[in-house]
Amino acid sequence: MNRHEWQLRRNCSLSPCQLGIAFALPCLASLFIAAFFLWQGTWIVLAFTMLEIVAVALAFCQYARHATDQEHIVVADDCLLVERILAGQIKQFRLDPHWTRVSPPDQAQDLIHLEAKGIKIEVGRFVTKECRRQIALELRQELQRSPSLHGSA
Repeated sequence: MNRHEWQLRRNCSLSPCQLGIAFALPCLASLFIAAFFLWQGTWIVLAFTMLEIVAVALAFCQYARHATDQEHIVVADDCLLVERILAGQIKQFRLDPHWTRVSPPDQAQDLIHLEAKGIKIEVGRFVTKECRRQIALELRQELQRSPSLHGSA
């Protein structure tokens, strides 16, 4: 069985543990400062500190929700499988490799277009323009490589 894979992942610089530390340290520092002002009788600082912590928590939750976003493309003898994970939601698309057409991106913001028998998919949202072009070329070559595969453009 002939098989070729591409793993396209979001570039996230913080692991979940590092994310927790990056959240906890500034929040603890802010709470310490707010406690000092509360001790001095200025309670409003604590209210704004809590508002700040909630805003930072929302931003970190959004970051964490998309930290594992990725696209996984597999070309096998009988199937072109595209698996997309966005915010924990997994979607799979199965295309017939005999009829799949690959269109590389034309402009910097364009994605790779895959189309087969009325199914259209865009991939490459987590990689650079140059990488998208390279992946489109490799994918097109892989689809044309096997003598049993035809119809690829």
